[in-house]
Amino acid sequence: MAQKRKPQPSGKAKGQEGIPVLNPNTAGLDIGANEIYAAVPLDRDPEPVKCFGTFTVELNALTAWLQQCGIEAVAMEATGVYWIPVFQVLEASGLQVCLVNPRYFQNVPGRRTDVSDCQWLQRLHSAGLLRGSFRPPQGVCALRSLTRHRDNLIQMASKHILHMQKSLDQMNVQLHHVLSDITGLSGLAIIDAILAGERDPKALARLRDGRVKACEETIVQALTGDYRPEHIFTLKQSLSAYRHWQKLISDCDREIEEGLKGFQDRLDQDAKPLPPPKVRRKKLFSNEPSFDLRSHLYRIFGVDLTAVPGISVLTAHAILSEIGPDVSKFRSASAFASWLGLCPHNDISGGRVLSTKTRRVTSRAALAFRMAAYALIRSQSPLGDFFRRVRAKLGAPKAITAGAHKLARIVFHMLSTRQAYDETILAKNEVQIRARAEARLRAQAKALGYSVTAIV
Repeated sequence: MAQKRKPQPSGKAKGQEGIPVLNPNTAGLDIGANEIYAAVPLDRDPEPVKCFGTFTVELNALTAWLQQCGIEAVAMEATGVYWIPVFQVLEASGLQVCLVNPRYFQNVPGRRTDVSDCQWLQRLHSAGLLRGSFRPPQGVCALRSLTRHRDNLIQMASKHILHMQKSLDQMNVQLHHVLSDITGLSGLAIIDAILAGERDPKALARLRDGRVKACEETIVQALTGDYRPEHIFTLKQSLSAYRHWQKLISDCDREIEEGLKGFQDRLDQDAKPLPPPKVRRKKLFSNEPSFDLRSHLYRIFGVDLTAVPGISVLTAHAILSEIGPDVSKFRSASAFASWLGLCPHNDISGGRVLSTKTRRVTSRAALAFRMAAYALIRSQSPLGDFFRRVRAKLGAPKAITAGAHKLARIVFHMLSTRQAYDETILAKNEVQIRARAEARLRAQAKALGYSVTAIV
């Protein structure tokens, strides 16, 4: 390995005169793809700033050097995924690691270098001015990696569905006009028969399932196509690739199920059995895991999140994989909603409100709450009434944010108190809102010289 250049500290006492030291045993790390710059207090080592590589051997050398310098806490900037192995090695050694969001980390004015970055991180952390980002326990992180990998597999499989659709369209086999899903039971049976050499549209139409609503004559017309060898070849490879990704998704589901079994039970299912689902479905969604995911979620959370309108099994699973069953690291429901970026971020200067827009947050948990809020549009519940009322007043985008905010507060309360969802509380609020609306209409009618009579 080539010998690394010796980093030069950017001023031994520059910027430290007015900063009180609250945590003297701290260090700062600037992490890159190939190099890691570490800074410790000036009195801990003759060379307070050192450069290390990113190999595991050098990460262990970095840990040993920090412990030799008497370091107890380390601050690092979250850069891509390069921080993950460093974080895990330092955390396993017993050091307290503070992962800093780059959005809230600002360097001193002037020339910015890796050396000055790690020194500035060390100074800010020693003064207690850095706030660590939320990182769930290792078990949740492992589940999160598997769940995100599963989402990627689903996206890759969907591309091959489009490839199959393109091959069928080029042969003028308009299967999608008579079937809502060409990868369903009827669609795959017909495609397999086409690849096996069957060209008779009537014989292909007889392979449909009895639940298909289109009549046989329409299906026969849709399956009368111009079959070409090159398109048959692309259709065959696309179908083979689709089934390959489906197999990988099934393998990933088994790994996720094994990971869920390792979570601690938060209730006795014999004493409190899982209540029946609010919506009974005969079959699972196409992308839903094949095992009983709802029972695992109920056992891990201690409450049934799917009882909340808009929250499905997949939404609850996304909440578990991104946040975990413990929300005690958030001081309140308001802090939880702020972390998700679902509440206004007020920007006020000189008594003037400059902006009240929500922060731009890249969070899969926030996306899950927004999708759950959008599902409230047809919900005949107090939450559905709230969503439709806000949509009529402020529009759909703000209604989705407001609905996601309310759902996040409900989920936070359920996870922190282990209390089941109680719709009567929201129903009382809806009664109060209705009473205020009625009083407002009566006052407006009286001002115009009219009287309002309730129709019983």
